[in-house]
Amino acid sequence: MTTASLRPRSEPLPLAGFTVGVTAARRAEELGGLLERRGAEVVHAPAIRIVPLADDTELHAVTEQLINHPPDVVVVTTGIGFRGWVEAADGWGLGEMLISALRHATLLSRGPKSRGAVRAAGLTDAWSPPSESSAEVLEHLLAGDLEGVRVAVQLHGEPLPDFVEALGCAGARVLQVPVYRWVPPEDLAPLDRLMGMVLEGGVDAVSFTSAPATASMLRRAGQLGILEPLLQRLRRDVLAACVGPVTAGPLVARDVPTVQPERSRIGALVRTLSETLPARSPRWPVAGHVLELRGHAAVVDGVLHALPPTPMALLRLLAARPGRVVPRAELLSVMPAAGDDEHAVETAVARLRAALETPRLVQTVVKRGYRLALDPGDCR
Repeated sequence: MTTASLRPRSEPLPLAGFTVGVTAARRAEELGGLLERRGAEVVHAPAIRIVPLADDTELHAVTEQLINHPPDVVVVTTGIGFRGWVEAADGWGLGEMLISALRHATLLSRGPKSRGAVRAAGLTDAWSPPSESSAEVLEHLLAGDLEGVRVAVQLHGEPLPDFVEALGCAGARVLQVPVYRWVPPEDLAPLDRLMGMVLEGGVDAVSFTSAPATASMLRRAGQLGILEPLLQRLRRDVLAACVGPVTAGPLVARDVPTVQPERSRIGALVRTLSETLPARSPRWPVAGHVLELRGHAAVVDGVLHALPPTPMALLRLLAARPGRVVPRAELLSVMPAAGDDEHAVETAVARLRAALETPRLVQTVVKRGYRLALDPGDCR
């Protein structure tokens, strides 16, 4: 049989069969919807919550400080953050005074959305980097004389310690503007459930869209005493997908490999997951068919078959040694409810064959056990 004859007749949606955790608070529904449209099962578990700007006493205090002592330079990092800041100031009766203070400053926009928000407020920015990169903004600032210059940096959800420290070392007096400040969620149960699923192999990937969310999950794991087992799962089995390098920082610092899109955008993150997860899925030529394992499903000749936990566990054990016989006693090890009843293995294998709709994939080896009926040739 040729390799060409073993190619799937069709392909399922790129994320069909996979379960993805979403830790985002802001735009979580958008991210979850994009993942679901590509076939994923989504587990929502916000690792943080956003303090409403109108209730944020810290932002209120910083705003008054800027009004009383206007900055020389203002770095605007996000459009949504800048607009929210101006709206909150309006609610406090400080909107006009804030705009007046900013009008006398040199405004730098990190990208087109930031520039749009600045101009919508009746202000004009002096410069914006083509790369939309904070690093390029910093390079632009450091090219000038910053001794004694008052620089206000509108944070974009993540702290920017390196950015702020570099400006301080150059002589600037830096004031950080903490728009949409993030704190732990009021209800930690969804996050705890997600981490439990990671430990039990119930999710294939966890997505992160902000460094505070990443750090918050790790901090919660430490509180529960499961940090090291969680890190081990993320290092080996569960894909950590981060929207950008800042978001990935807390994981990278703990030697967790991450995948990131070239552009720090939610859509790009979903595309990266859609490419990476299927590429990690093993595929074999078995009994004249192509078998692929995905999360909680098997794909046979391009047709997705969702499997219950026990049949899926049996198939994964068989697939760990494709073509080799796995004894019944060993198969029992992934069926804790069965005890020592080897007859339960026969029942579970029958359920597996029925779910795959291709009984010949799993071959009975009399008095020994079962094997995947692997064909000769290349497999991955």
